[in-house]
Amino acid sequence: DAKGNDVDLSIYKGKVLLIVNVASQCGLTNSNYTELSKLYEKYKDQGFEILAFPCNQFGGQEPGNNEEILEFACTRFKAEYPIFDKVDVNGENAAPIYKFLKASKGGALGGLLGDDIKWNFAKFLVDKEGHVVDRYAPTTSPISIELIFAEGYKETAWLMFWASSPQALSE
Repeated sequence: DAKGNDVDLSIYKGKVLLIVNVASQCGLTNSNYTELSKLYEKYKDQGFEILAFPCNQFGGQEPGNNEEILEFACTRFKAEYPIFDKVDVNGENAAPIYKFLKASKGGALGGLLGDDIKWNFAKFLVDKEGHVVDRYAPTTSPISIELIFAEGYKETAWLMFWASSPQALSE
């Protein structure tokens, strides 16, 4: 994590995860951090976690060290969700979690444009069993993603996100 502690991601098994690459100096910073904090506050007691991974690969928009990043997110946006060590999300040195996420849910147009993360605040939804359910563009508002309860996924109740749309209601 951002405090230098090793974190075994298996502690999140059984929870729905929204995994986001974050940055403090991006045009999307204020809206995303604000909405992520609102989502977390609302659903944290219902088996939902946000895992934030600072990344400086896009325009150098996360230049701070871990301490500065934590101070920024926790003070300015009241972020209570886990914020991890700064990582690369693309390239040879991409963090293993991002290699897994991108391999599980390719980029736009089914990966036709490549699987790389395109900018800060790309979002991945992971179900309680560790399956990557969906991938959202950086411009997708966290609040536009609805939490719903459904029965029956592998015979257990589970949480799932999907972008609010008439199609989602008919699925």
